[in-house]
Amino acid sequence: MGGDSSCGGDETFDWDSEDEREIENFGLSSSSLMIHPAEAMATSREASSSASSSGCKVIDKFVGMGFPVKMVAEAIQENGEENTDLILEKLLKCSANSSASSSGSKIIDQFVGMGFDAQLVDKVIQENGNIQENGEGNTDSILETLLTYSVIKNSPEEQPGVDSDQWSSEYDGNFLDEFSDIDSSENEEIFKSEPDEEGSTLLFLAKMGYTVEEASIALERCGSHAPIAELTDFLCAAQMAKAADASEDKPRIKRFDDDYPKHKKRSLYEYDMWKKRKQMKLEKKLLHGDDEMLRLPNPMIGFGVPTEPPVLTHRTLPEAANGPPYFYYENVALAPKGVWQTISRFLYDVEPEFVDSKHFCAAARKRGYVHNLPIRNRFPLLPLPPHTINEALPLTKRWWPSWDPRTKLNCLQTCVGSAKLTERIRKAVESYEDEPPLSVQKYVLDECRKWNLVWVGRNKVAPLEPDEVEMLLGFPRNHTRGGGISRTDRYKSLGNSFQVDTVAYHLSVLKDLFPGGINLLSLFSGIGGAEVALHRLGIRLKNVVSVEISEVNRNIVRCWWEQTNQTGTLIDIADVQDLNAERLEQLMKSFGGFDLVVGGSPCNNLAGSNRHHRDGLEGKESSLFFDYCRILDLVKCMMTRDYNV
Repeated sequence: MGGDSSCGGDETFDWDSEDEREIENFGLSSSSLMIHPAEAMATSREASSSASSSGCKVIDKFVGMGFPVKMVAEAIQENGEENTDLILEKLLKCSANSSASSSGSKIIDQFVGMGFDAQLVDKVIQENGNIQENGEGNTDSILETLLTYSVIKNSPEEQPGVDSDQWSSEYDGNFLDEFSDIDSSENEEIFKSEPDEEGSTLLFLAKMGYTVEEASIALERCGSHAPIAELTDFLCAAQMAKAADASEDKPRIKRFDDDYPKHKKRSLYEYDMWKKRKQMKLEKKLLHGDDEMLRLPNPMIGFGVPTEPPVLTHRTLPEAANGPPYFYYENVALAPKGVWQTISRFLYDVEPEFVDSKHFCAAARKRGYVHNLPIRNRFPLLPLPPHTINEALPLTKRWWPSWDPRTKLNCLQTCVGSAKLTERIRKAVESYEDEPPLSVQKYVLDECRKWNLVWVGRNKVAPLEPDEVEMLLGFPRNHTRGGGISRTDRYKSLGNSFQVDTVAYHLSVLKDLFPGGINLLSLFSGIGGAEVALHRLGIRLKNVVSVEISEVNRNIVRCWWEQTNQTGTLIDIADVQDLNAERLEQLMKSFGGFDLVVGGSPCNNLAGSNRHHRDGLEGKESSLFFDYCRILDLVKCMMTRDYNV
């Protein structure tokens, strides 16, 4: 992903004498095959642009893809040089049937190029029989054995278990918004038409518009028998990463061949294997981005949680940060390097409190909170919410397989897994009478963690329902039904909300400070997580100014306000940028200032796995953090000037 795969300079690769004889047998000059690797991947249209050189270019194209010269020439003679699709189909069939042509060394190179250790590959090949005798038909069992060894090597016995901590760090934030159209009707027709036979998968992908090189890499990474849906998922992700890397504000990634040993003359096959190994390393770097993350505390319990002894009972705040007014700011913990230092600096140098909501409920939600609230005498909402999946969703316990070790859900997102995915998982699991093999278990668990799928029947998983998400996040049942919004909008609104139990634990100290009620300025209020938390704590909401851009969310808050018979005043404003000094002064004079300023500005450009437009606080949405700072400063100045606070 994300790089130019052409060979540097004007270097060519030498063919051996046997190749030259094959070329001469078909009346072609060997000089025509001294090609630049980039030319070897030229499109069919370019290959047939000149009648005088089209034959050579067609041969160059398919030889550059790794097919033998003799096989290419025979396929061209049989189908005609203009029928490149038929030529490719013929070559794939011939390759699949020519077991004698694949030597042991090429098989080893193939699996080493996929990232397996060379010694392990050699050992597995010996276990699975002689390659020369059994041919490529044996590669399926070799691959399955290699995958099994890899899973065992990374299993919990040798490596700490993969729990919701690790998975929520990878899928936190709004990353899944990029795939919100994964189940669209436009894609539906494509996935209905699978290739007729295995050998034509590469041709099928080529007809869908992918280059042969892209399709070959997808087959190599996902396996030759992977379904078309899985292959296209891989290809789409690769194209997104490539687009992100090519953007003007990011440094250009070094070409794969910039450090290729120029003094060595190697075959195109050796070059291609080297190039693929380089690409695999680059993909891992793009996926994990280990140089950008802030090192977070472990366990992530902030200054303390209800189920653990307090970490801290007293802290000293910078003088400028002392309240009232009190302030409380939230955003994703897994932000790019330097973001939380900037947030802290703009919020009076207050130290962030990093908390994972898995310590409050059955779902992970890694967040950072900057606030000037007291931290002594906090108390949780009662009754305490369920802390495990089976406690929260007891009907799933009957169907939960013994090989699914999850006790917590990953961070709840703004969209859910498709019906196509859950059906794929059902078919994968029910193919086995007993427990599925480790490779299948790993695939199923990866998808279940990514999409928060739960077991609802025999071999059957399903996404969470909106009311289940509401319960896990601490909202009252049917909270997001207000205003008659769609199911999709409910997921989106919930995925961007506070976890109420976590926020309420921090805000609980305000109950004794404001026995008569509170005046609240709620910026980026979403579906009213702070308002719900204060109400559940028994703190009266005297006056609330709620600022939220989404009309859907404003309707939800308004509906909740009416249904809970609030006696105070609710004022809603659409845009924080409309809240200037004059408007603030009018509001504050009408009811005597604000006691608390709450906000959680958009995390679209901060989320840990958002590689597409992860621009930090300079991003279009996340730069709204500075509006929170601007408004908070105005409130503090006015409170000091007019109310002697």
